[in-house]
Amino acid sequence: MSGILAEAERVIGIEARALDALARNIPADFEPAVQAILASGGRVIVSGIGKSGHIGAKIAATLASTGTPAYFVHAAEASHGDLGMITRDDVCLLISNSGETAELGDITAYTQRFSIPMIAISSRPDSTLMRAATYRLPLPPEPEACAIGMAPTTSTTLTLALGDALAVSLMNHRGFLASDFQVFHPGGKLGAQMARVAAFMHTGDAIPLVPATAHMDEVLLTMTSKGFGTTGVLDTDGRLAGIISDGDLRRNMAGLMDRTALEIATRKPITMGPDNFAAQALAVMNDKKITALFVLDDDNRPLGILHLHDCLRAGVA
Repeated sequence: MSGILAEAERVIGIEARALDALARNIPADFEPAVQAILASGGRVIVSGIGKSGHIGAKIAATLASTGTPAYFVHAAEASHGDLGMITRDDVCLLISNSGETAELGDITAYTQRFSIPMIAISSRPDSTLMRAATYRLPLPPEPEACAIGMAPTTSTTLTLALGDALAVSLMNHRGFLASDFQVFHPGGKLGAQMARVAAFMHTGDAIPLVPATAHMDEVLLTMTSKGFGTTGVLDTDGRLAGIISDGDLRRNMAGLMDRTALEIATRKPITMGPDNFAAQALAVMNDKKITALFVLDDDNRPLGILHLHDCLRAGVA
C-alpha cells in the first residue's frame, strides 16, 4: 500500500473508532435535549465559529429538511444585531470543540438572560460553554486525525454525527413521513424520485382505452394514435379487464382481425395507484421489461397511463 493510501486508511480508522466510541456512550442529556426541542414552540437556533460553524450550518439544514424548523446564526454577527433572530420560544444549539469560543459569549449570555434552553456540544465537559448549558452533549475524548493533532477532523465528524442523531430522533418522534420529506425537497433528482405517479401520468383522452367488444381494427387504431404501444380493455362497468400490448398482437397473429379485444387481452395486468412513488413504478417497469403502466383508482377504473419515458425525462432513476 502506498504512503498516501496508508494515510487515508489511518485517518478514516481514527474517525471510525471515535464514532464507535460515541455510539457506545451517547450523552446522558441527549434524550432530554430531544424532548426540549419537541416541547418548544419555536426553532432550533444553531451557532458556532470556524469549522464548528460549518458543521452547525449543515446540522441546521438537516433539521429544517426533516421537520424541525431550524436556522443557523453566525456567532459574530449575533453580537451585531442578529441576536434579534432568537426568540424566547426557540432552543439554541451552540457548538465549540474547546467550549471557550469567545464569539459565543454573547449568545450564551442572551440565552441565560431570557431563559432560552441551550444545548452545548463540546469536547470539554468542564468548559465555560458546557457549564452554562441547559443540556450538555460532550464528545468522547478521541484524538484528532491530523498528523499534528490540532486540525478539526475527528471532532467535527463526531459533531456532525451527533447532529444527525438529533435530527433523525426528532423526525421519528414527529412521525415525519416520506410524503413530508418530498414537500421540502421538490427540486432536482431527489424531488423527482419522491414524486407520485399522479404527477407524471397522462389522463383524459390521452389514455388508450377500448371496450371489451371492440374489433381489432379499432384496437390497432387506438394503439397507433395514442402512441403508448398498448391499450386498456374496459368491461361494461368501465373497469380495466385487461390490456393489449404489441407482444399480445404478435402472439395472436393467426386470425387476429376476426377476434375482439377481450379475446386477446392479457388479464390481470400489472398496474399502479396514483399515490405510488414514480420511482417505484419505474422499478416495476424495468423489472418486468414493460414500457407503460395503467394507473387505476380503488375501483379498478383507469385514471391515467404512465410511460417509462415520462419517468426518465423527469429524472426519476
